[in-house]
Amino acid sequence: MTQILTHTPLWVFGLFFGLVYLGYLQSRTRQVSRGRLIVLPLAMLAWSLYSVWSTFDAHLTALAAWACAWVAVVVIGLAWVPSRRVAYDVSTAQFTVPGSWMPLALMMGIFFFRYAVAVVQAVTPGILDTAPAAVVVAATYGVFSGLFMARALRLSGLLKSWQAAPRNA
Repeated sequence: MTQILTHTPLWVFGLFFGLVYLGYLQSRTRQVSRGRLIVLPLAMLAWSLYSVWSTFDAHLTALAAWACAWVAVVVIGLAWVPSRRVAYDVSTAQFTVPGSWMPLALMMGIFFFRYAVAVVQAVTPGILDTAPAAVVVAATYGVFSGLFMARALRLSGLLKSWQAAPRNA
């Protein structure tokens, strides 16, 4: 384990602490604009897709597994009955979002899974070169980012609130 940690680039530790801090911020009730509400899920989606791309290049099976898992999780997540906890204030054009530790858990899931995949590739080159490995790894990334997006979209009927909110805000 020491060998693995000593060969980990320093920026990875910075990323870890940055994600922990970002997750902590998400645990507090806050007011955010429409754009900021979707930024973090889009960033996690991009990171997840980049992880698939950097691990498997343009491997069609991996990209398809990621996309199928992402879409399935988002669709299932949107089918859940949304809570009524998010409020939109027309006068400030802000959403009041209750704090949750779920974003931190999902960010850590993506981070540690990505780290584990990188370690496995470094220790045993070629182990992920099979189609089943590509499907499992890529689908796992898709599940994580799909959960993140579904959570953001179903926060208290976000889509309904978004449609009711004025567009110039």
